Amino acid sequence: MTARHIILTGPPGVGKSTLIQKACDAIKSKGISVQGFYTEEIRSGGRRTGFDVVTLDGKRGPLARVSEGGDGLPSSKKRDYKVGQYSVQLQSFEQIALPTLHLKDEKCVIVIDEIGKMELFSQTFIQCVRSILDNDTTTVLATIPICKGKPIPFVEEIRHRQDSQVFTISQSNRNSILGDILQAVQASVK
Repeated sequence: MTARHIILTGPPGVGKSTLIQKACDAIKSKGISVQGFYTEEIRSGGRRTGFDVVTLDGKRGPLARVSEGGDGLPSSKKRDYKVGQYSVQLQSFEQIALPTLHLKDEKCVIVIDEIGKMELFSQTFIQCVRSILDNDTTTVLATIPICKGKPIPFVEEIRHRQDSQVFTISQSNRNSILGDILQAVQASVK
């Protein structure tokens, strides 16, 4: 059975998002429709200060920032969603990312970088991702965090799906694995 979903995993900073972006460019060059989003590190003064969510059609918004208060709501209505030192800006994430997960073309690859702790504060995001993965005509190219410590149930559900092929990205293979990822994506779209 050919896997319908291609899942990349690996430690933070290993190059999963870079591979996703390279894969998107290569997939588009083959005439295959691609939609979705990726995350991008925000740096200031040589240190990481947050993450943005960037759609494949160019929209951008904050996903998380160091020591900022959450989701832009008035302080009386604010709920902080925190992962380590980062405050997740859930409203911004949902406004930018969720529209990209609605299928526009049946032969489309949906890109989701990443399905991780920050994104999983959104129950709507979880429902969208589950629906996309369960759709028989959809191919998903996504990243998930490597399991360290307590497993994240939804991430583990994705990791162990029968219709997914998981690629573990490492320092030693990140420059040579793109061809294998593209081959798996092309096989799934046929």
